[in-house]
Amino acid sequence: MKTRTKWCLLALGFGLGLSQYHSHTHHGGSIVHLFEWRWSDIADECERYLAPSGFHGVQISPPSEHIVVSKPHRPWWERYQPVSYNLCSRSGTEHELRDMIRRCNDVGVKIYADVVINHMCMADAGEGSRSTCGSYFNASREEFPSVPYSAADFNDDKCTSGSGNIENYQDIYQVRNCRLLGLLDLAQDKEHVRGKIVDYLNTLVDMGVAGFRVDACKHMWPADLKVLYGRLHNLNPKWFPKGSSPLIYQEVIDLGDEPIKAGEYYPLGRVTEFKYGAMLGSVFRKWNGYKLSDLRSWGEGWGLMPSDKALVFVDNHDNQRGHGAGGASILTFWEPRLYKMAVAFMLAHPYGMTRVMSSYRWDRHIVKGKDENDWVGPPSYPDGTTKPVPIGPDGGCGDGWVCEHRWPQIRNMVTFRVIVNGQPLCNWWDNGSNQIAFGRGDRGFIVINNDECFLDATLNTGLTAGTYCDVISGQKTGDRCTGKQVTVDSRGRAHFRISNMDQDPFIAIHRDSKL
Repeated sequence: MKTRTKWCLLALGFGLGLSQYHSHTHHGGSIVHLFEWRWSDIADECERYLAPSGFHGVQISPPSEHIVVSKPHRPWWERYQPVSYNLCSRSGTEHELRDMIRRCNDVGVKIYADVVINHMCMADAGEGSRSTCGSYFNASREEFPSVPYSAADFNDDKCTSGSGNIENYQDIYQVRNCRLLGLLDLAQDKEHVRGKIVDYLNTLVDMGVAGFRVDACKHMWPADLKVLYGRLHNLNPKWFPKGSSPLIYQEVIDLGDEPIKAGEYYPLGRVTEFKYGAMLGSVFRKWNGYKLSDLRSWGEGWGLMPSDKALVFVDNHDNQRGHGAGGASILTFWEPRLYKMAVAFMLAHPYGMTRVMSSYRWDRHIVKGKDENDWVGPPSYPDGTTKPVPIGPDGGCGDGWVCEHRWPQIRNMVTFRVIVNGQPLCNWWDNGSNQIAFGRGDRGFIVINNDECFLDATLNTGLTAGTYCDVISGQKTGDRCTGKQVTVDSRGRAHFRISNMDQDPFIAIHRDSKL
């Protein structure tokens, strides 16, 4: 094995002195996206699992009233077609939402609401009360009396395309003033619209949310978003330091081939780095000649946005279905062996603020490379209401819920990230191919074998002498380990053996896994 020169990369902090970049936590934990979970289930999960496991926050699905689409099973994307800002959604009532926010905050788990403020529902959604609160709307006439919005509150007069929809993504005016996939595009430059959006967001802030994932930011003008964010209330002092502002992370898909750039949104808050999952997936798949050893310069060295601006993820609810960005390189729960390795790398590496995905299964039907069932909503009863998330004796989820965040390997790497928070990336090693290792100061060390051969190497871990429990193959329980054990000598060196045939061909040890 060829040993490379050791080096250290200082871990970048989350803060810039501006609250919209802060996660309002000091332990470096990750956000988990509990996609389409009911509010009552999220509250239970915060108390029984997320807080003890070191997760610092939950991204929830959009809480506002939305259309109810008539299909044999309601699609997940109906959540992204609001008809009002009333707080009754597929996930539950306003009372259940308030209770969930309170219970999660009480155990130190923050809530980040996915908010849809770029648009209302599709123009062809019809009229009536097919909505989660029963509010009347008339999409063809652009009437949403529960807000209220009328035709004067939309961007129709500014759109320059013939269809009213975005036809050319090289035209920033179309992208920001025309309809995205037929969704009625709100005019955020109008004071009435601004007021209604700000009232909605502030209602959530006052209830206790810690911040927002703002949907479709590329389709809104940064100057308008600056006004909206500037009017947000400080966070509820019951759970947050007095004077704290909400964390903002903005969905901006920037793969480098369009004129709208993620950098335009940096002054406003963090931005979702879609290149992260696309590139990392290609590396772990060994596509285009990539090797894990190339990750030595991972981060800004790969053309990714600055670490202190980035919200990163291996996959999200869009691209795991082939939507959004990343294409076939995106790793998901459908390929658990590679997926767990990639998520472990993300959680061990200091770049960015991390978000873990928690999904549900659906029956895939691939036709000419496209999943015809990419619309399928969460596990539901025959009447379309979402099923609860059952937890089995082994700690996993049932009834169609995947719950990647409950996979022991991912859970333990979330804890790993908490323990190594703020420590430099040190003691990098690779074999020039697809075997790598690196440490985080004197608190943690990870070794990954994605090669076609056995890994057998003695490496400098940076950890103090002792015997450690590998948190990938097992769990430390008292002074015992249910998995592999790693002995670190007085010089901080340890011998690692990882078969390329292992189900999980990686090892991670940290300060708190010492026996």
